[in-house]
Amino acid sequence: MKIVLKDITKEKTEAITNAANEHLAHGGGVAGAICRSGGSSIQKESNKYVKENGIVKTGQCAVTGAGTLPCKFVIHAVGPIWSDYEPAEKNVQLLHSAVINTLRTADKIKIKSVAIPAISSGIFGFPKPLCAQTFFEAIENFIKQESSGTLQDVHLTNFDHETTGVFQTEFTKYFAAGNKEASEAASMGA
Repeated sequence: MKIVLKDITKEKTEAITNAANEHLAHGGGVAGAICRSGGSSIQKESNKYVKENGIVKTGQCAVTGAGTLPCKFVIHAVGPIWSDYEPAEKNVQLLHSAVINTLRTADKIKIKSVAIPAISSGIFGFPKPLCAQTFFEAIENFIKQESSGTLQDVHLTNFDHETTGVFQTEFTKYFAAGNKEASEAASMGA
């Protein structure tokens, strides 16, 4: 696992992850940047997916091609919109599901590397430190319980210094908290 300060559309991983909405309408934020960089085929494939399968529920994922991006696939993960009307635990559970399902999807399509942005932490308002903690727990759970070993390189990629800094700080706290198994799992590159 690596924390990367970079435009996700420039990542050389086999797949990148889009922080998507349920309708896979890629207008703004990470989704808009991915479509602008990858071309209209990503939105066309997304529209076709929704037409054939219905909306992508919060916590779930869909896959499309990557258009002209330097990767093979885009995994569209729908994270929760943070709301004080919902218990924090529900928001955390939905984000955990979005991250786990991103990793499951990467494993299912048999890729070795994936880049994932801080899903839900931008316009969806999920608090960044809690987002990072949820990511690390989900990745650790996936490595311990589900990984087939195909997926070997996970990049937590964000374009802004603030989010990258929060993820680095929370990474240090999470893995320094005496969690030896988690630290060993993180150092294995997944």
